[in-house]
Amino acid sequence: MRLRSALASAAGAALLLVTAPGSAFAAEGQFRYTYRTAEGYEAVGFLNNPESGTCINIQGPGSEPGSAAYAPKNRTDATAVVFLEANCGGDAFYSLRPGGGASERLLVRSVVFS
Repeated sequence: MRLRSALASAAGAALLLVTAPGSAFAAEGQFRYTYRTAEGYEAVGFLNNPESGTCINIQGPGSEPGSAAYAPKNRTDATAVVFLEANCGGDAFYSLRPGGGASERLLVRSVVFS
């Protein structure tokens, strides 16, 4: 009788684990970028463990309308696709492999991780 009760409890717990919603998948690591502040200073921004599959607008350069971040460095374990326009608009601008980076000439306003 105790064995059946224990098995029923274990089966119920397993069912809860299977049906419970999981957390969103995130790229592990840090995505870095450089931007100029409203005062003209160079600053470094970053995203820690960014969510995968979701467009992320890069914060920091938004303080200056029309400005973009540059020199992105992908230190995550996922591929990062960066876009020149906000909200991942327009064509995919550039793809950065895990551990990769780009020069100061590459301007970015949004990114999505796969």
